[in-house]
Amino acid sequence: MVLRKAKHTIQEFALIRAIERRFARGASRLVRGIGDDAAVIAASPPMWWHLTTDLLAEGVHFDLNTASPKSVGYRAAMANLSDIAAMGAVPRYLLTSLAIPKTLKSAHIYELYEGLMKACRLHGVRLIGGDTSASKAGLFLSITLIGTTAARRALFRHGAHVGDRIYVTGTLGDSLAGLQLLTGGKTPRSTRRKRARLSQSQRHFLVNRHLHPTARLAEGQWLNNARLATAAIDLSDGLSGDLRHICEESRVGAELDLGKIPISTACRAYAERHRLQPAQLALTGGEDYELLFTVPSKKQSTIERQARARGYRVTCIGTIRPHRFGIQMTSSDGTRRPIPMTSYEHFR
Repeated sequence: MVLRKAKHTIQEFALIRAIERRFARGASRLVRGIGDDAAVIAASPPMWWHLTTDLLAEGVHFDLNTASPKSVGYRAAMANLSDIAAMGAVPRYLLTSLAIPKTLKSAHIYELYEGLMKACRLHGVRLIGGDTSASKAGLFLSITLIGTTAARRALFRHGAHVGDRIYVTGTLGDSLAGLQLLTGGKTPRSTRRKRARLSQSQRHFLVNRHLHPTARLAEGQWLNNARLATAAIDLSDGLSGDLRHICEESRVGAELDLGKIPISTACRAYAERHRLQPAQLALTGGEDYELLFTVPSKKQSTIERQARARGYRVTCIGTIRPHRFGIQMTSSDGTRRPIPMTSYEHFR
């Protein structure tokens, strides 16, 4: 989708009133939402409130030439919902702030909110406020999401222990493959005719996994409420980096079995087509928004049995080791080597 220069000027306060009418709805504990200097929520103890915020910049996090405003809004919401999922929390309220360039029309902003609220309505999240500004350097979107858990009941990154098993939900590497398909891929010309093309359904699956990811909220709440996980994080930056976060916060090491990383059929086909290692897509690619978590070895059979009963896909991909072990991966031939830091990192 290519956006052309807007033919009329956006009116800030009219836009805010229209957004309030179209997207903001009341909630049982909401005292005051859009329309005042701050939103007011009536809290009921004993409860923990979880707050996460995310800033997305055009040209860094999204490209309006390859993603519609609706897809940008949907992905932005899912990124924050995934943070709440990693805490084992229930999402409640949303605040959004936009810096809007002159190239966008009101219709584009409404479309962005349609995607944003489509993701939020799936989980009962209410829009309660935000801010708007003009931008001279592209579209900027900031989201703050508020969730809750029972007091002293949450998942953190710092709880992993030596001997814990390392698990992930879903499949990894799909979003990166989908992004590369949207931006043209990197297949050498000499190999294009020799290798089978991806099917239309495989292309659609990978692109959809990038544009419309799924935050694993039900899985996070299950792990938290059943007290099955010792630590958790969402996979937003890539397996190599996010596993490192758990290890650093928990002061442990880790060993991954590359052969056990769950890779979808479509992602494997994409990797074969582009002469890539499927596991490398999983290690490098972010924005799958799956959960990476650790489980005591004595609960391994319990978690796998309960996951099957609930229809959740979880896969054991490694073991937590002592800190001195470092963060290593084992190949199918038994070769062990350190996991390189290949995840996305701003300013690097």
